[in-house]
Amino acid sequence: MTAAKISVRDVSRTYRVGREDFAALAGVSLDIADGEFVTVVGPSGCGKSTLLNVLAGLDQPTGGSALVDGDPVTGPGPERGVIFQQYALFPWLTVRRNVEFGLRTAGVGRAERRERAERFIRLVGLERFADALPKTLSGGMKQRCAIARAYAADPSILLMDEPFGALDSLTRVRLQEQLLDTWTSDRRTVVFVTHDVDEAVFLANRVVVMAARPGRIVETVAVDLPYPRTEQIRLSPEFAALRNRVWQAVHHQ
Repeated sequence: MTAAKISVRDVSRTYRVGREDFAALAGVSLDIADGEFVTVVGPSGCGKSTLLNVLAGLDQPTGGSALVDGDPVTGPGPERGVIFQQYALFPWLTVRRNVEFGLRTAGVGRAERRERAERFIRLVGLERFADALPKTLSGGMKQRCAIARAYAADPSILLMDEPFGALDSLTRVRLQEQLLDTWTSDRRTVVFVTHDVDEAVFLANRVVVMAARPGRIVETVAVDLPYPRTEQIRLSPEFAALRNRVWQAVHHQ
């Protein structure tokens, strides 16, 4: 049996809130295969973002462990690209310079930086805006820039925390489809946190449903729908059945 790309073993994370302890995560265990697209869905306060931060190395568990390729996660690493809902772009840098930033700090030479940046800027459809500053871009364009920057660093894992949550519905659907086009071509491992059940089902090989108080996994749902995921699939009875199953798991805890 092939070892998991990501392994979460009995992870707990407790915070002190006033005089009480708050269990953001309790006994969370999960294996994610190399190249798998997993979405994590659940109500506010169920620990979705806490789990992602543990995987990113931005937070440390109170108990248990998270492993990537069999090695414990002790901090951020170049094999994990993180994309947040807030675009986190440098406002004084152009799209191209933002995409090149991680490569520059990693010591990648100028010619290779430019080639890789241009490739991923084209991939997300921002080639006409490569010299634009973030303030001139729409929300969807800013998020595409953030995605290009993460891809340019060539991580084997993408950790995405509600990256489309602040976008209008049409832009959100377009970016979902674009993300899947990119994933289908390179099959990176993706963990995608969302509160949107439709988005969770549309994107994933597998949906992980979490519940709150304490934050824990209550169900995993395999999404046996073909790729590419089209509008026809989104409107199909099979999609509706999976959506209803996940919805009930989320809202009937």
